[in-house]
Amino acid sequence: MPNRVLKILVPIISIILGLFVGAIVMWMSGYDAINGYIALWHGIFGSSYAIGETIRQISPYLLAGLAVAFAFRTGLFNIGVEGQLIVGWFAAAYVGMAFQLPTFIHLPLALLAAAAAGALWALVPGILKATLRVHEVIVTIMMNYVALHIVNALISTISGGSYKIDRIHQTASLRSEFLSNLTDFSTLHYGILIALLMVGVMWFILEKTKTGYELKAVGFNDHASQYAGMNVNKNIVLSMVISGAFAGLGGAMEALGTFGNISTMAGFTGIGFDGIAVALLGANTPLGVVFGATLFGSLKYGANNMPNAAGVPIEIVSIVIALIIFFVASGYIIRVLLNRMSKKKEAK
Repeated sequence: MPNRVLKILVPIISIILGLFVGAIVMWMSGYDAINGYIALWHGIFGSSYAIGETIRQISPYLLAGLAVAFAFRTGLFNIGVEGQLIVGWFAAAYVGMAFQLPTFIHLPLALLAAAAAGALWALVPGILKATLRVHEVIVTIMMNYVALHIVNALISTISGGSYKIDRIHQTASLRSEFLSNLTDFSTLHYGILIALLMVGVMWFILEKTKTGYELKAVGFNDHASQYAGMNVNKNIVLSMVISGAFAGLGGAMEALGTFGNISTMAGFTGIGFDGIAVALLGANTPLGVVFGATLFGSLKYGANNMPNAAGVPIEIVSIVIALIIFFVASGYIIRVLLNRMSKKKEAK
């Protein structure tokens, strides 16, 4: 069976298996799985408002998935997307609140601040990896906690002891009256367009530029790349910085679009960690990330309807997502089974 077909079939089969085993879990727990999935469906597509909120939920997942996928494609494992997203969220909210500028300057400036904050936060593990060969997984995990507590301290300082900072000015907002009216006054904003634009940016960098070719080459084999005259250390740092910039923009979606400010956090948002699953499900390709983010964003928002409509706890969706990730991670087994089935069919 062609590899391209397998790349498409494995995630689809993983999703089906995840939903199927999730249904078994619901039945074993005493819940009606059919009503649970019907409630999930209505939570996602039941009204124009639900569709708007679902699309809004997809935006940060898209950017978090791009951040993880970009690092994967260049041979790095960026577990720090969560922290980079948090600092990006804070930077966008602060610039949106602290300055009064025309919209055509203020909004791009807030977005750039978020991207720069995420990039700077990823720069540290990038430099440590490039110069001292410190594994990026360890550093980025720790940087997540540092980001959470530093941002909480900054919020408290800037707000004078409050748990949140003032709202951003309208000139820095991604809110869209047109999109909101179109979806029955949902909080859908222009962030989805920026997220989709970044999908194209990632594809262009990796597939159409010399820099992207070098980044991928270093990811495949750094020794061969060095022998070919490439600057391996520079490419490792650059890869982490670009990945962090995508994550920072994910935070800007929340700051400038959904919430309009930032509050102290008791724990992680989870969006950055879910970005790992989004990237895995999307086979680390830009287009695949779109489908992965759509699935995760839909499940996350649609699950809110399950407790009221079907009496199924929202945690069940977390189990379904975990099962999907499990089957994606077990993709090798699915590939072997598909290849065997294909060979038997050809033999007949």
